[in-house]
Amino acid sequence: METKWLEDFVSLAETRSFSRSAQLRHVTQPAFSRRIQALEAWAGTDLVDRSSYPTRLTSAGKTLYDQALEMLQALQNTRAMLRAHTSTGKDMIVFAVPHTLAFTFFPAWLTKLRTEFGPLKTRLLALNVHDAVMRLIEGGCDLLIAYFHPSQPIQLDADRYEMVSLGQEYLSPYCKPDAEGKPMYALPGKPGQPLPYLGYAPGAYLSRVTDLILKEAATTIHLDRVYETDMAEGLKAMALEGHGVAFLPHSAVKKELRAGKLVSAAPADATHLHMAMEVRAYRERPSTKEPGNSLAESFWSYLQSQTDAAIVED
Repeated sequence: METKWLEDFVSLAETRSFSRSAQLRHVTQPAFSRRIQALEAWAGTDLVDRSSYPTRLTSAGKTLYDQALEMLQALQNTRAMLRAHTSTGKDMIVFAVPHTLAFTFFPAWLTKLRTEFGPLKTRLLALNVHDAVMRLIEGGCDLLIAYFHPSQPIQLDADRYEMVSLGQEYLSPYCKPDAEGKPMYALPGKPGQPLPYLGYAPGAYLSRVTDLILKEAATTIHLDRVYETDMAEGLKAMALEGHGVAFLPHSAVKKELRAGKLVSAAPADATHLHMAMEVRAYRERPSTKEPGNSLAESFWSYLQSQTDAAIVED
């Protein structure tokens, strides 16, 4: 049995909706349902009454809900006590980063930081968005780096966590060029000839941002979803092979654009097909009760000074 199954179950008990809980837990709905089923298999009984809507717990589910709250709180308290007794890793900064940013934004950003901030020992935890957020909440990392868009905010208590902006990222449509260097699949497509679409799996953070782009597009976009995955790198690989159009972060395709291996699938004047996202760093506000990571403190102060400097220049 995995603790994340209990966390999923508690969320479902409180939202009474599989789709809403899957969104809050930053996983696809099928994956969320499988984890609830796995918990039921472990418990040996049904925990959820699926014949009603909103979803209701069975009598066994109600019992487990109360126990799950106590178990999760006990685990968090134990982890806090253990962390108070350890001093390892004080010369290293631990980052929790969603997979897409780990492959695209993070490497180049770290190179720049080591040039400007100085030598820096780091540990990267590449995770899905939900697990990256949970690492921060559970104290398993010093900093969380994640995308932010007003339509898809990360739910963190502002009284407990603080953030700095690291810059902007653009999500745009790309595809393989033809022999003349023009896009093989030029948006918006036609009603009778939809373009093959390489999409993010439902529930993925970038899936919801892409859906917003398509919803707010100034003209109808005609697409036929032929492939989906959770990761931008997987979509890029398919786009490079000519399988269709994919909405990708610009940092993920810079090299391919320069080499002419990918091109924009949007018309030159179609600004509505590009979405700006902010890249943010989050951390838990320092506690006076526990000694912090002095390197992480210095690093955070540096990030804040860079943000303040950028504001002054603007």
